[in-house]
Amino acid sequence: MTNPEKTPPPTGPIGGQLTHVLRGLLMRLRLTHLAERYDSTVVLSVFSLVNGFISIALMATVALLSGQPFIFPSLGPTAFLFFYTPMAPAASPRNAVIGHLIGALAGWVSLAAFGLLHAGPAVGGGVTAARVGAAALSLGLTSGLMVLLRAPHPPAGATTLIVSLGLLHTPLQLAVLMAAVVLLCAQAIAINRLAGLPYPLWRGEGREGRKQKAESR
Repeated sequence: MTNPEKTPPPTGPIGGQLTHVLRGLLMRLRLTHLAERYDSTVVLSVFSLVNGFISIALMATVALLSGQPFIFPSLGPTAFLFFYTPMAPAASPRNAVIGHLIGALAGWVSLAAFGLLHAGPAVGGGVTAARVGAAALSLGLTSGLMVLLRAPHPPAGATTLIVSLGLLHTPLQLAVLMAAVVLLCAQAIAINRLAGLPYPLWRGEGREGRKQKAESR
């Protein structure tokens, strides 16, 4: 049984744990002839292309079936984290869900604080002083709360700007955004576990993370 305390070290031509994910999947699928070249830059590039395509295609299919926009710009960086550095704390389902939730709520609160809940998006209506204030406040709140809750997830910074710039602002749109995040987390769990990595179902801390938490108390 794989010891969850041991994180695969960065290897391969571009670092990260992408090579571990790819090699595990190839071995699981019994594609041994490809597994021998799992650390090839070309093979890794093709795998990233296919995996990224599947990630977005899955959500696009759900969008077509549900009639809701399940595809958001900030999900791209999240997907990259899930498969490039899956064992990093920032790539855990917990940090992804909490981070994007913080970003969405911070963006909405910032819109409300500057009276922009019913205003059009900045792309069409132009950038005003109120819009600049909302964007600045939303990013500040997101950064501060992610640190406070120990849930850093860099792509959430894009989520909060999407909201504070008025591209998404209704409760339904924010709920759909979070549903898309959860769907992407489910894919990350499935693929990384299939690859044999001890990817967390929720929190990814390990020994070092627990030690840091104990020292901060």
